[in-house]
Amino acid sequence: MNQFKLSNGVELPQIALGPAGIGYNPRPASLPQNRLLNLGYRAWRKFIIRPNERKEWINSVAYAFKEGYRLIDNSATYGNMDALKEAIDKSGLRREEIILTTRIDNRTQAKGEKAIRAELETSLKWLGTDYIDILQFHWPVPEHYLATWRVMEQLYREGKCRVIGVANCHEHHLRAIFDIAEIQPQINQIEVHPLFTQKPLIEFCKQNDIQVQSYTPIARFDDRLMRLPVLRRIAQAQNKTIVQVILRWHVQQGLLPVVRSKHPSRINENFEIFDFSLSPDEMDRIDAININARVRYDPDNCDFSIL
Repeated sequence: MNQFKLSNGVELPQIALGPAGIGYNPRPASLPQNRLLNLGYRAWRKFIIRPNERKEWINSVAYAFKEGYRLIDNSATYGNMDALKEAIDKSGLRREEIILTTRIDNRTQAKGEKAIRAELETSLKWLGTDYIDILQFHWPVPEHYLATWRVMEQLYREGKCRVIGVANCHEHHLRAIFDIAEIQPQINQIEVHPLFTQKPLIEFCKQNDIQVQSYTPIARFDDRLMRLPVLRRIAQAQNKTIVQVILRWHVQQGLLPVVRSKHPSRINENFEIFDFSLSPDEMDRIDAININARVRYDPDNCDFSIL
């Protein structure tokens, strides 16, 4: 697999695994409002369902490592650092073979430098390491993300991380960081897929030596994308799946897609995108799918308290 080289010389593989949280199963709306039933449901979730979900999560991440994934996209928000450590141990890989990411939680940003440092130290402790490879903030929380960036710069200087970057930043967020920064962001993770190509923002990042990571790269299997005849025809011509074609579209324009699956067959499918190329015409046809439609949140119009 080829590598993307960041502005500070650190090299990253062209695809990342983003397993996110271990599982979230809200209380069913159909469950009667009964105290004993509620207690029973919580106990069932805690002692039966949750342990099984955790085991499945650990096994899937360890499997992905064994199959060749090396960049793990993670966040303090997910609360899974101990499980990630178990997955690393189970994979048999050494710490230096894996590129670990964490992102600073939105609520932690609001609490300032001491809380940011404490959150990172807690993550390092759970992971059994003294540094993180990639440190980002999760969202540009108004009134806080610039101060957060200054703390991240200091953590970078102290060797607590090898790369500092941002996530969910528009051009105006990046320009605001440029105005106060001594070190520019090396990564910006944003929502990108053929329904929402973000070409102007991607070009701005390229002009400023910022590597774009693309999350929700297949738009969460949105029907408006996955059922398109144009993708089906390209996939047939390439003897690949539609998902593989879309991920190849990301890589060929210099983006680093973050994929997510717990199923071995899909983990393998997502990784098998480096043995073919899309033609310029095929790239243009996929570009033309764009309708500027998000499937996630707009950083300028969302409630950061729930993210």
